[in-house]
Order: sequence, then C-alpha cells, then structure tokens
Amino acid sequence: MGAIKMTFEKCSDIKFGTSGLRGIASGFTSECVAAYIFAFLKILEQNTKQKIIYIGADLRQSSPRISANCIAAAKAFGWQPIYGGNVPTPALAAYAMAKNCPAIMVTGSHVPNDYNGMKFYRPKGELSKNDETPIKENLSQFNQSDFTFISEKLPAPNPEVRQDYINRYINVFPKNALSGLKLGIDMHSAVGRNILLEIFEILGAKCFPYNHSETFIALDTEALDKADIINAKTQIKTHNLDAVISTDGDGDRPLLLDENGNQINGDVVGAIAAKYLNIKTIVTPLTSTSAIEKSGWFNKIIRTNIGSPYVVAAMSELKKADAPIAGFEANGGFLLQSDIKLPNGNLSPLPTRDAILPLIATLIEAKNQSISISNLANTLPPRFMRADRIKQVPNDIAIKFLYQMQTSKTYRKTLDARLENPNDINTQDGVRMSFTNDSIIHFRQSGNAPEMRIYVETDDKEQTDITLAILIKNLSKHLHSRGRN
Repeated sequence: MGAIKMTFEKCSDIKFGTSGLRGIASGFTSECVAAYIFAFLKILEQNTKQKIIYIGADLRQSSPRISANCIAAAKAFGWQPIYGGNVPTPALAAYAMAKNCPAIMVTGSHVPNDYNGMKFYRPKGELSKNDETPIKENLSQFNQSDFTFISEKLPAPNPEVRQDYINRYINVFPKNALSGLKLGIDMHSAVGRNILLEIFEILGAKCFPYNHSETFIALDTEALDKADIINAKTQIKTHNLDAVISTDGDGDRPLLLDENGNQINGDVVGAIAAKYLNIKTIVTPLTSTSAIEKSGWFNKIIRTNIGSPYVVAAMSELKKADAPIAGFEANGGFLLQSDIKLPNGNLSPLPTRDAILPLIATLIEAKNQSISISNLANTLPPRFMRADRIKQVPNDIAIKFLYQMQTSKTYRKTLDARLENPNDINTQDGVRMSFTNDSIIHFRQSGNAPEMRIYVETDDKEQTDITLAILIKNLSKHLHSRGRN
C-alpha cells in the first residue's frame, strides 16, 4: 500500500477513561492513532534502550484497522513493533513485561462494537493516571511535525505471546487440579475463548463450549443480559454443569455462574481467589463488596477509585511486609503484585487485570472443600452487590446529576424517597451513599463510555435486586427526559 503523509488533527471523539483510551471506533483515524502512539512512545524514550513494542487486539470489527495503524506508526517513529495477534490483554501485558518492553492492546473491552480503545503498558506495567498528562502534552509536539509511514497489512502474529500465557497456568497447577468438574464455557466473541478452553481442559475439567460468535458481542460482566443467563441455565440443565465460565471481550474480566445459573459477582470471585492464594493485603476500589472487610480473611484492605490504574498505583506503594499483595475490582479483574508459591512452581506477578487466575483459584477452592460454587460464595458474609447501567448518558448531564445527588436532599427524594437522608456521602469517585440499614447506593459515570453506573449493596439479595430495578427505571426516565430538554 502507498505512503501516507501524516498531520495531526484533534481527536475529540476519543478520551482517556478508567484504563486507556476509549471512544467511537471511527474516531480512531490513522492520524489520531499515530498521534497517540507518538505521544506514548515519547514518554518512554529516556528510559528505554531497546525500541521494541508489542501490539495485540481483540475481535471487534475495527481492531484490525487500528492495529495496522499502530504498527505503521511505531515503525515511522523508529520502533520495532511485534504483533501478538488476537490475544487477551493480560497475555500481551505479561509477555511484554517479561521482555521489559512496552505494549499496546487495541480493545474496547466490554463497550459496544462501534466503540474501541487502546490500552497502554510501560515495560513495568500499566500506564498510570499520572502518565496521561504528559501524553496529552506530547500530542501538541506531533501537531508541529510531519511524518510519513507505510500502511501495511497485519503481519503474522508471534505465537509465543499466546503460548506463554497458557504456560503461565498449566505449569504451576497440577494437571488434575480441576478433574471431576463439568464446566460450560460461553465463548461468545471473547478474544481468549480458545485459550480459556485449552487451559481448563488441560487442568482436567470437562468443558462444554457454546455460543461461539463471529460477530462481536459486547458482554459486560457487571451487567449481564437476561438472554445470557437463560442460555447459561439451559447449558447447566442439559449437561448437569458445576459452573459456567467466560470473560469479557479482551479477557481481563472473569464471568462465573454457579450450578444454578446465578452469577457470582466478580469481587466475590476475587475475594475467594485471594483467600485460596493466601493473600495478606488486598487493594480494591470503592465499588467492591463490603463483605471483604466483614470476612476477616485479610490483614489489610485498601480502597481506591474505580479503575485498575488506581489499584496498580496503590499496590506499588505497599511495603514488602504487606506481601503477598493482590488487587481486584468489582468486575473480577485480578491483579497480582507478589510471587505466589503453588503446587508445581511459583506464579510470577502480573499487576494488571486478569480473568484466568481468579476462575482457576475459585474452582479449585470449591473442589478442595467438596462444596458447590453457590455454597463457596456463601462462605463470605451475606452482602449482596448488584450493578447495572443506563446507556447514552452525555457527560454534561451526568455531571449535573451527580452534583445534585451530592448536594440536594430534595433532589434525592424526587428520584427515590429512600435516598433522602444518607448517613454518609462519599464523593471519592461518583456519589456513594451509606444508610442506617447498612445499605450502600453508588452512582458514577463510566470512564469508558457514556453510561451511568448504579451499584446497590444490601444484606438481602431480593432487596438489592428490587432496589436496583427501581433505581434503574426511575433514573433512566429522569436522565433521558433531561437529555430531551
């Protein structure tokens, strides 16, 4: 293909979210991709001797185009790009970190197919929130420059990226670790679906894959569609399954449904996995269940803003005396800060969200205790967290809504009478209200998409579900009516 003359244009359609860039896929033009590649690589120049960068992608429709532009831009700026292919985000990150190289994952994670994103990794791990400002500043330098690059077809992927990720788990757990378990695997369009199947079969589970899709499905592990649950229950009944497992689109958030087809929340999976791994210190965002503190399983628990960069930053500040250290989010993404001794060897740190480890650890724990997944989840104190979202909520409307929720008793009462008088209002990330009956209701605008998230936690499952349904209905009507005015 021919040479293309590059000039930077403002990328108003894409922005940094909770983890990396997100935006409308059409906004990731060749100019915009090149500008951000330039700005990212520039912050690495002083501390990077080998100019090698790894690039991977999920399975959404726009990812090949964006990946090809990433590769072409990296070459133009004097770097050697190595394409990891369609692999999970933690697979790409783990391989690049082992090589002491940076990486870029082209993925929109769980957001709709017409959106996409780019996740950046330094040689030592995830991009921090503090890195975003210098990257934005570097964009202006690209605006004054004039680059030429050759747009090419995607090269053949490096197969080691995929295989090293598989080896990470099959080399440290016994080959019979999951023998006797029957698992459904919702393949959908998860980039690591075949890797997931391969790992769990090698570890001894009998697996029943289903729902393989060539069209991208935006599966959100924190807000499952009813159709996904119905499909899973059908598989459970047909094959007498012990559980159903899956991940989100880029393979860094786990999905676990028990033997009855009920979802086990990601933070519950994270807590059980951390207990199995003998973790001493937990770092987790505000949205994770308070059952973590109530369990007494861990010596220290640190709460952060929502987003893996905040978890990574907090973990990195801890001392050796706090080890072993791990983090997880309400979505279940598990971050390992310390070496962990396992039956067949040591598991090295991977301080970025991963879906495989918490699934393996939770299932092994259930097998070791000879109990069902539902009974294992019930070993935590009875706290029930549910989350949902309202789509297409513009940022300006979200900001006004959150301000009113924080400051106006009357406004809160108008939305729902139960919100009128909270005991405490925490504005660390959104508006998180605690009440005298020990319930928690948290509103926050997503950092990745124009969506308002709602988190409800109580000590009664039915009450949690009812409250969340009412709030979703009331807030949807309220926000969308404001959007029309």
